[in-house]
Amino acid sequence: MEPIVFVPGLLCTEVLYAPQIVAFADRPILVANHRQHDTMADIASSILEQAPDRFALAGLSMGGYIAMEIMRVAPERVTRLALLDTNARPDTPEQVRRRKFLIKLTREKGFAKVPDLLYPGFVHADLENDEAMKATVVDMANDTGPEAFVRQLNAIITRVDSRPSLKEITCPTLVVVGDGDTLTPPELSQEIHALTPGSRLAVIPGCGHLSTLEAPDAVTAELKAWMGSTSKFAAR
Repeated sequence: MEPIVFVPGLLCTEVLYAPQIVAFADRPILVANHRQHDTMADIASSILEQAPDRFALAGLSMGGYIAMEIMRVAPERVTRLALLDTNARPDTPEQVRRRKFLIKLTREKGFAKVPDLLYPGFVHADLENDEAMKATVVDMANDTGPEAFVRQLNAIITRVDSRPSLKEITCPTLVVVGDGDTLTPPELSQEIHALTPGSRLAVIPGCGHLSTLEAPDAVTAELKAWMGSTSKFAAR
């Protein structure tokens, strides 16, 4: 069976993909460790050392940034690609300032308040007061911890513009985004879709940034169609 490598987002762990891990339990799965390095190149290299020779690759948010880096350095190893709630552009100056503020806050004031501060942006507006979802997101953040959080932010700040390399992607590619994603809004996924030949775009209704947890059935259905594809997706 074709293996899948799932790459989590910022401050996320394997829990981000818990519904999909269950759904694809019949095949080998690796959830990538993206907590040990502070550049996209080093994170990608570390994942490639651990990954099977050939694999399907799915990344959400920061995981998508990493997936696009892997596609630049080792496209021959990736059988298919799924980019969820992500962005091919580099950070804007305002985004860099915000991330540097979070690094300063974490180093000077501690990490305790950071998960609560970030939570509203991670989910659809309807889930802002959902205690169960918030507990899941905060637990993932605390499991990641402050040192890894700072490394992840530095990797994100220094990432390159992935848009020029999207046209080189030749494997079946799925692009997924929640229609209520405010961190990486749908227009950014529409841009990735437009630049990636033969890709399929799926906009998930009533869903924010953490689509795999917020709309697990809809996202899993899209991923199952992606895993079953033998060529570039046709519009449907």
